[in-house]
Order: sequence, then C-alpha cells, then structure tokens
Amino acid sequence: MANAEKEKKEEEKKIIIDEDWKQEAQKEKEILAAEEEKEETEGRGPIPPGNFAALVSMLTTQALFAMGFLKIKGQEEREPDLELAKYNIDMLATLEEKTKGNLTEQEQKVLADTLSDLRMSYVRIAG
Repeated sequence: MANAEKEKKEEEKKIIIDEDWKQEAQKEKEILAAEEEKEETEGRGPIPPGNFAALVSMLTTQALFAMGFLKIKGQEEREPDLELAKYNIDMLATLEEKTKGNLTEQEQKVLADTLSDLRMSYVRIAG
C-alpha cells in the first residue's frame, strides 16, 4: 500500500509540474507575441495624420520613386518609369485644379512648389 500511495503522490507532483510548465510556456508565448507586435509598430513609426500635406507627400513620393530618385534598400536598380511618374504628377495637377480657392495660402504654395520641382525633375529625366 505504501508503494501505491507513493506513486499517487508522484503523479500529483507531475501534474503540478506539467501545469506550471504550461503556465510558464503560455506566459512566454504572450511575451513573445507582445514583443513581435511592438517591433512591427516601432519599425514603421507612427502613422501621420490624414491631411492635405500627407496626400501631397504620398503622391510626390510615388512620382519620385517612379523617376528613380527613391530606391528600396536591397532591390536592384531599375529604369525610371516615366509613364507612372507622369501619372502621379498629373494627379497632383488635378488636385491643384480641383482645390483652387479652397486651400490655405501655405497649402497652395506647397502644392505649387512641389509640382514645379517634380515637373522640372521629370523633364531632366525624360530629356
């Protein structure tokens, strides 16, 4: 009988150890998931507010990328895509036309200056 009692106590200890191990494993899993999520959000930085300047910046970035002024790290160099660059410049021109009279002086200046710079860059690349 002493043997059976001893085996029962050992089984109980195993169960406790197993439960402890499961709890520890779950805690580690949660910590790793939180760290991964933190890395993902920290890697990209905060998302800027959705406003007119951000829209102009987004289209400008696309045009600069298409012209080859911006490159993705580790990617092969490629020829400028003048058609895509022109499309993004035209989108900014449409934005300028459709918002005429509805922009602040500063917004209008940023848009006009940006368009001027992009058009000059496009002519340089295309020529």
